[in-house]
Amino acid sequence: MKIPALLAGLLTVVASPALAQSPQPEDGTGRKAHTLARAQRHMVAAANPDAVTAGLEMLRAGGSAADAAVAVQLVLNLVEPQSSGIGGGAFLLHHDGASKELIAYDGRETAPTAATEKLFLRIDGMPMGFFDAVVGGRSVGTPGTVALLASVHETHGKLPWKRLFEPAIALAENGFTVNARLEGLLQGRRGERLRSHAPAANYFFPGGVPLKAGQTVTNKPFADTLRTIAENGSEAFYTGAIASDVVATVQGATGNPGVLSEADLAGYRAIKRAPVCHIYRGHRVCGMGPPSSGALTVGQILGILEHFDLPGLGPNNVESWHLIAEASKLAFADRALYMADADFVSVPVKGLLDPAYLTGRAQSITLNKPQETPVAAGNPPWRDGARFAPDQMRGRPGTSHISIIDGDGNAVSMTTTIEGAFGSQLMVRGFLLNNELTDFSFRPTRGGRPVANRVESGKRPRSSMAPTMVFDSEGNLELIIGSPGGSRIIGYVAQTVIAVLDWDLDIQAAIDLGHVVNLNGDTDLEAGTSAVLLQPGLATRGHETRLRDLNSGLHGIVVTKDGLFGGADPRREGVARGD
Repeated sequence: MKIPALLAGLLTVVASPALAQSPQPEDGTGRKAHTLARAQRHMVAAANPDAVTAGLEMLRAGGSAADAAVAVQLVLNLVEPQSSGIGGGAFLLHHDGASKELIAYDGRETAPTAATEKLFLRIDGMPMGFFDAVVGGRSVGTPGTVALLASVHETHGKLPWKRLFEPAIALAENGFTVNARLEGLLQGRRGERLRSHAPAANYFFPGGVPLKAGQTVTNKPFADTLRTIAENGSEAFYTGAIASDVVATVQGATGNPGVLSEADLAGYRAIKRAPVCHIYRGHRVCGMGPPSSGALTVGQILGILEHFDLPGLGPNNVESWHLIAEASKLAFADRALYMADADFVSVPVKGLLDPAYLTGRAQSITLNKPQETPVAAGNPPWRDGARFAPDQMRGRPGTSHISIIDGDGNAVSMTTTIEGAFGSQLMVRGFLLNNELTDFSFRPTRGGRPVANRVESGKRPRSSMAPTMVFDSEGNLELIIGSPGGSRIIGYVAQTVIAVLDWDLDIQAAIDLGHVVNLNGDTDLEAGTSAVLLQPGLATRGHETRLRDLNSGLHGIVVTKDGLFGGADPRREGVARGD
C-alpha cells in the first residue's frame, strides 16, 4: 500500500510478543476459543446454541436469512434475557443475494411524546445518578424490536410469521438450561437492582434464590406473549392488552415512574434507511448510520488508519495497536460532538467520512507518543455541529449480535439490545423492558450550548451498535460482523475488520484476539488475554493503560469461493454453525 509522503517517515517496525499465536482467551467459565466453523449452504452465528439451532431450523425448512433472524432473536430473549428482546430495540442490515441491494432497518427505541430535555435532571437541575435513572420506568423508551422484525419479515421473509415463533414458544413452555453467564449476572449489585421489581425478582430469584447454571427454567408468560404476537401480528404488541400492561408497568414503577403512553406504542414505526458505507483499502464497509454512531465511528477509525501500513506491521507489532488507539481517540472526539438522531439534528455524515478530512485527522498521529486526551473534535466539511457541545454519555454492554447467511446469499447483520444488563429491571408478561433512554445525554446543555444527543420528544437516542457488512470491489459480500459492548462495540468491530482485511486472520482468530480499546481517554487492554503483552510497549510510548474485562460478543461470517467460515466469541456461550 502506498503511504502518503507526509506520513511515510513515521512508520517503523518494532517487534513485540506474538499476539496472534498466543493462548486464546477464556469466557469466564473455563471454555477455550471455538474452532473455525465451516459450511457450504448457510450459516448462523449468535450468542446462544439454542438460538442458533432455531435459526438453522428455519433455514433448513426453506426459510430466508430474515426468517432465521426472527427465530434467533425470540430465543435469545428467552435464554439471555439480560441482553436483548422484544422489550428493546435493534438495528439490522439486510443484503439481498440476487439484487445485491443493502437496506438498513432502524428499530431503535424512541423517547415518549411526554419526554423533555429535563427527563434526567433532578429538582436542583443537576443530572441524576446513572442507576437512579435506570431502575424503573423513567428510562424506558418505546420498544422497536417487534416492529423491526415484522418489517424485515414482510419484505424478505419466506416462511409464515407464526412458524418463526415455534422454537421460542417450545423452549419457554418446556424449559431451557440456565448458563453460567446468566448466573453470574444475578450476583452482586446487578442482582440487588433486579430484585427491586416483583415480577423480575420472582422470575430470576424463585423463592429468593438466584437461578443457577444447569437449572431448567420455563417462562410460560413469555410463551403466552409470543403466541399472541404470532397469531395476531406485530400489532398485538403495540396495541391491546400487551401494550396496556407495558404502559401500566412503566407508569406504575414505584419511586421512578416513566412517561411512556399507549399512544407512543401505537404510533411506533421501524424505519428503512440507507446504510452508511465507506471504502477501506478497496473494500466497501457498510453499517448503520444515525441514530447509531456505529458505522460513522468505525468508518472514521478505518479511514484514518488507511494512511498507515497496518498490513505490513501486522497483529504482532505494538505499533499497530498504538495506531488503532490513536485513530480511535480522534473518531470518538467527533462522535461526542456531532453524532445523534439525524431526524432531529444535522449530522455531517458526508463530511465525517470525507477522505481529505480524514487525511488531516491522520496527520495528528505520531508513533513516538500518544495524543493528549481528551482529543478535540475536528472540523469536517458540510458540518452543522459547531453550535453543539460534546456529549460524554457512554452506553452499557447489555446487547447481542446475530450474523446469518442463507442458501440464496441473503444475509443479515443484526445488533439487538435492551441497553444495560436486564434493562430497566422491569418485567412484564415474561420479558424485560429496556433502559434505552439513558443513552441520551443527561445534560441537555454544556457551556451554554445544546448537546446534540439531548432528550427530545420522539427522538431516538444515539447508539454505538455497529452491525457491519463488508463487500469486495465487485459488490460481493465478504464479511458479516457485529458485537455487543456499549460504546466499545465500535472498537471491537473495527479491530475485527482490520484483523480480517489487513492481517488475513480467519474470522475465529480475529475474534479471539485480545481487545485494545480507546474511547478518547486511557487505552484499555483486555485482562487475561494476549493484549496484556502490549502494556510495556504502549506505556513506553506514553499511553495510560488499564487492564479491564472487555466482554465482547462478536459473531461473524466470512464468505469465500470455498464456502462459509464462521466465528463465535469465546467470551460468551455462542456458536457459529451451518450446513
